[in-house]
Amino acid sequence: MRTLLRDITVIAMDDEHGSEPFTADVLIDGDRIAELAAPGTVARLPGDTVIAGRDRLVTPGLINAHLHSWEALFRGRYDNLPLELWMLLSYPILGLNPLPERLIHLRTLMVAIESLKNGVTCVLDDVIESPGQSLEALGTVFDAYEQAGIRANCSGNIVNRDFTDTIPFANELLPPELVARVRADPPPSTEEYLEFSREALRRFDHRAGRLRYVIAPSGPQRCTEDLLVAANELSLEHDTTYHIHVLETKVQAVTGQEFYGDTLVGYLDGLGVLSERSTLAHGIWLTDSDIEALARAGASIAHNPISNQKLGAGIAPLRKLLDAGVNVALGSDGGSSSDSARMFDVIKAAALLHKITTPDYEQWPSATEVLWAATRGGARSMRLAGETGALAPGLKADLVIFDLRTINFTPRNDLRNHLVYSENGSSIEQVMVDGRVVVRDGVCTLVTEAAVLAELRELAPEFLSRHGRAEEINRVFAPYFAEIHRRCCAVALPINLSGGAEAAWLADERLRA
Repeated sequence: MRTLLRDITVIAMDDEHGSEPFTADVLIDGDRIAELAAPGTVARLPGDTVIAGRDRLVTPGLINAHLHSWEALFRGRYDNLPLELWMLLSYPILGLNPLPERLIHLRTLMVAIESLKNGVTCVLDDVIESPGQSLEALGTVFDAYEQAGIRANCSGNIVNRDFTDTIPFANELLPPELVARVRADPPPSTEEYLEFSREALRRFDHRAGRLRYVIAPSGPQRCTEDLLVAANELSLEHDTTYHIHVLETKVQAVTGQEFYGDTLVGYLDGLGVLSERSTLAHGIWLTDSDIEALARAGASIAHNPISNQKLGAGIAPLRKLLDAGVNVALGSDGGSSSDSARMFDVIKAAALLHKITTPDYEQWPSATEVLWAATRGGARSMRLAGETGALAPGLKADLVIFDLRTINFTPRNDLRNHLVYSENGSSIEQVMVDGRVVVRDGVCTLVTEAAVLAELRELAPEFLSRHGRAEEINRVFAPYFAEIHRRCCAVALPINLSGGAEAAWLADERLRA
């Protein structure tokens, strides 16, 4: 089956054209782009679907390089909490029961629908199920993404250290009876995680030709050294992403010094687990030497500007990362820490946030750099650089067609600026994944959105009531974690941070009191 986009404006994000708009015929044959040629030069064959390209723009699909679908059930629930206190409520330590598989399926479909309608053709879903993940629950996530038609990399996120051992000062401040309650349910062993992942790889990796299983230790401080090393070896064996949370908060920066006498990146580097397969989610509290190590290893950073702002986590040193040659991707993070999976929101936030970190406007990110992170950077971070992220012959036909007659593009100036600063997804006419139309005129073609949302609304009250009881159980930890947050914020780290976050935090006298 062939589709011909005739005489359409193209932003290809490929090696030849970059972000520079041009006009072309784009031929899609099956699931791949077959040809980009001068306007009017591609011959139409009988049976071809032809789309008139006048007043239309086609771009690669957006790539969400860091997402937690679990949190979609807590959209709009929390505010004004730093990460460590927010997690007590969104990922309770005590009192949770596994979610019904039907609720997991609907939750994932909702994330897929929102993503596709906003021009996202590929996601990395770092799947976390509290209190623990089963293969059946993970299979439900894969089922939903397959049904929706999106490209997805899905993890088996793992924490295999007791929670109180993952945060500095916790065992010192928490009452012994609370520590005992946490330790009563031991985390999985390294071998149990490896066994789980091997079976997940067998069942789910390369499913439907567009779904992959991802190796995802939650964070260096949350996993044992042997798991971090063994997980990296498994990701090498299967050429899959090694996805890990690193240096999201000041607390985590202090964690590296308290636990390892090093930065968390330095610790990972010493273990030999940094490579071109590594994607570090967040990477806010990085030192110059951390950035050098990431560049040397070929690792990626998944930058989550909206989530980082909502949780007050800090500002990643984007310019230093880019100048050092570190691959940067963009992510929405979870549906509770950013409250949506809309990547156009993320793109605009990424472009704006870093303009306030320096008065040197020549250092501010360009629209091209941000679009690159949202497409090519995301593809590289997910081991998909030869498959998606650009429009070029041989690549997958993952693309978005925009109507240029909308308010967002009127009057028509630099289309790159329109995409970054004006577009919100409302100009999207079609979204294709693997050459198949998955969104047409704002409607997902493979999933009935109204039915998904109606069933979720029916199930939500009982689930949220149960979750509310778990929140109450876990509020007992809050005063102790508030003290940990305050204590870590007041620490003057004996390292040279790359971003401006340290000065801003320490300037607040209340945190140093």
